[in-house]
Amino acid sequence: MKIHKHHKDNHSVLNTDAFDKRRFKEIFEMSSALQRIRGEGVLPMFEHLLADIWASLYKMKPEITVDEVDSDLKVNKLVLERIMTDESYTHFRNFTKLDDLASAIGTVKLGEKTNQWLAEQIINDDDFQKQLAQIHPIYMELQMNEQLEGELIEASTNLNEKLKQMLQDNSESFSQELALAVEETRQVNEGLKSLFGGCSAGSGEAELKKIPLRDQLALAEKIASTKKMKEIAEWAGRFKQVVRKKQKTKRSTSMERSGVTLGNHIERLLPMELGFYIHPLTRKDFLRRFVDGQTMQYEQKGREVLGKGPIILCLDQSGSMDKLDAQSKGFTLALMSIAKKQRRNFCLILFSTRTQVLTYGKGSIKSSDMITLAQTFLGGGTDFTLALTQAVNTINESAFKEADLIFVTDGEDCLENLFLEEFVKQKKEKEFNVLSLVIGDCVDSVESFSDKVVQIQDFDDEGSFRAFEI
Repeated sequence: MKIHKHHKDNHSVLNTDAFDKRRFKEIFEMSSALQRIRGEGVLPMFEHLLADIWASLYKMKPEITVDEVDSDLKVNKLVLERIMTDESYTHFRNFTKLDDLASAIGTVKLGEKTNQWLAEQIINDDDFQKQLAQIHPIYMELQMNEQLEGELIEASTNLNEKLKQMLQDNSESFSQELALAVEETRQVNEGLKSLFGGCSAGSGEAELKKIPLRDQLALAEKIASTKKMKEIAEWAGRFKQVVRKKQKTKRSTSMERSGVTLGNHIERLLPMELGFYIHPLTRKDFLRRFVDGQTMQYEQKGREVLGKGPIILCLDQSGSMDKLDAQSKGFTLALMSIAKKQRRNFCLILFSTRTQVLTYGKGSIKSSDMITLAQTFLGGGTDFTLALTQAVNTINESAFKEADLIFVTDGEDCLENLFLEEFVKQKKEKEFNVLSLVIGDCVDSVESFSDKVVQIQDFDDEGSFRAFEI
């Protein structure tokens, strides 16, 4: 068989069109993971195999061409046929169709696992190793020397036959790799939704759609390749489920009727007042009283200690907190989801013997900020004075007036009386409260400046969930 010149423009073994090729090129340029896998590819046409894997996941009706393909594409066709007939793949397709992100993550994972499987075969099969070593230089030199076409045809045919036998003999191990790729893709996608999800069930997917695909891919690749980012995503998802329950309970509590008062909240008006509005003879009097705030309404009584202002989280990052860092970041993102839902400014003050201040307007956080947050850990000792001074300075900013302050530490620190007196004075003047979560038993110093102190064992302790009621 002669290699046709058109193969340079058509490297696909699927029914791909110009849109598919252009879209994969755009995604490939966005994805450092796809570029890395291309460089690691065992097969000579591995980049084009990645493009076909992506198209097979993304297209509504992907079909492998029934026509004879060029010799250098036979191996790609063989591998893709095996992938597309696997049970894991067929179920996975329902999840990836017309979904740029899921298809891209799936391509990364399927590409990785396919390449890993091939690399294992190289180690265990000397003939396969020799055939690959033979075909790569031929393929690279072909464009400069057309006389090598015959050698490429022969080498490609031999490699194709060898790989076909290997896929038959090791079918189960290949299926296991594909199943693992599918599961890891699902985990990455769930991690993304956990990181961006809010206080409402199912909000993660909606929030993801608001983020540029490039940023989604960057964060997805961090979750896939970084154990800590994966752990943070898992903790964020867990804590946000708690947030949903706490906020739901809080809303229900706030609707409890504990008496009758005067006001002009429509949703709390007594039925008799609604009757006055409906009746033409009493409507004018009702409207006058309503404008003046003199209509009768149910009084509501909640159990909230903290208010509805901005949120400031002082988070201890001394050396002893390192073991809880993933938990603490998940906890932070859960608090941030409350701020975003309620459009409250959020300030994170990381402290040890120095501070780092991260501010998120209305609780919104970008993918790049999330990666930075995950990678940040101060270490060192513990300085409460430094953290509390920074908190007061932040509250003095107009955007953080009447903020709720949450202070988290596992340590103890000596505070000077003059500082404490000034801090308490500032609390009263600026009208803010302090809820402190203490990991362990060292509560003496914290009690001196807090309105409420809760002792916990870690962030997964039910006591820490008190913060989610703000």
